[in-house]
Order: sequence, then structure tokens, then C-alpha cells
Amino acid sequence: METKTFYFNPIRECCFVAWDQTGSCIFIDPGCYGERELQRLKDFVAQKQLKPEMILLTHGHFDHILGLEDVARTWGLDAWIHPDDHEQMVRSGQWCSQLGLAFKPFTGTLHDLSDGQVLRFGETELRVITTPGHTRGGVCFLCEKDAILFTGDTLFAGSIGRTDHPGGDYDQLIESIDRKLLPLDGDITILPGHGTPSSIGYERATNPFLQPA
Repeated sequence: METKTFYFNPIRECCFVAWDQTGSCIFIDPGCYGERELQRLKDFVAQKQLKPEMILLTHGHFDHILGLEDVARTWGLDAWIHPDDHEQMVRSGQWCSQLGLAFKPFTGTLHDLSDGQVLRFGETELRVITTPGHTRGGVCFLCEKDAILFTGDTLFAGSIGRTDHPGGDYDQLIESIDRKLLPLDGDITILPGHGTPSSIGYERATNPFLQPA
């Protein structure tokens, strides 16, 4: 599996395109805002001659779904999100209104994610790991074969997701990371929802939020 990171919208959210040797690809957290950012995705897909198959959402905050409707319509795709974050998707429109951002509600088909679920595209498998705390329905996506973990806003390089918005719970987030992410192989690359990549091992050893008191 190969990946391409796009930094989108005023919040600089990470949208990922992931694909394998078959040419099949997926979008993770399509936060593209406006036609110019959408065109960047179109150009990349065309350049690589990729075949988009689905949209995966780590959670429902507005900066991660600003381009969901446009991306789904462009390629005729369904989207997957944890059911506990349906409310976050609705609330995203309210956040955008307060921030002066245009928001298009998603009108396509939405599927529910569950812990341990395996999603397939091409010859690639991604396992869903539920990690509530940043939001109630936050999830990560693990490609065990290629040792890549898409962490959304659960775990960042040197930080963790904020928990002061509705649905956030600091203790729950720490528990999610401690129990479900840190026990993973240290060589696994993490691709977070903001900022730069890191690894499980590096965060386990150095992340100031995850060190013993």
C-alpha cells in the first residue's frame, strides 16, 4: 500500500489517498475545501490512474469531512464512519456556520464501522480500531501488512487529540491509546489527522502525554 498526504482547509487537516498495486484506492478524511482543493485530488487520481472505491472517516469533525459530499459525488462513493459520530457530522454544519465556512451536508450512503471490522480494497486490508476520547466514535485504521496506522485525531506526533469539544473525554482518550495503540508493534508508522508522521515506538517512548507520572 502507498499513501499520499494532502493538507486541506484552514485547519490544515490531513486527507490521505491510499492505493495498492491493483490501482484501487480509498480516501481517508476528505477535508478538501472548495473547488481548488478538490481539483488537487482529481489531478492526483488521474495522474496515478487510480480507481476510488470508498471513503473512510476517522471521526466526524468538520475539518475532516468538509469535502465529503464533493468527493463522494465526484466518484460515486459511499462513506464509512462509526455510528457514535453521526451526531458529530450533523454538528459540523453548525461549527462551519459559526466560522464562516461553507458546508455541504453528506447526502450519500453512510455505512457504520465497528471495532475489529476488516475493510478491503484491491489486495489491501485495513482493520478498524475504535479509539473513543477525541470524539465518542473516533477510530483508527491499521494496515498490518504494511505497518501503517491512520490515527485521525487520536494520536499525533508528540501530542494527542483535544478533548474539550462536545463528545470529548480525556481519560477515555488516554485509555484508548494505552490499551489499543501503544501495545502495537513499535515499527508501525502513524499517519495522524494533523501534522507529521511518527511511529508507535517513538510516541510510546517520548510523547509527553503518555509517559508515567
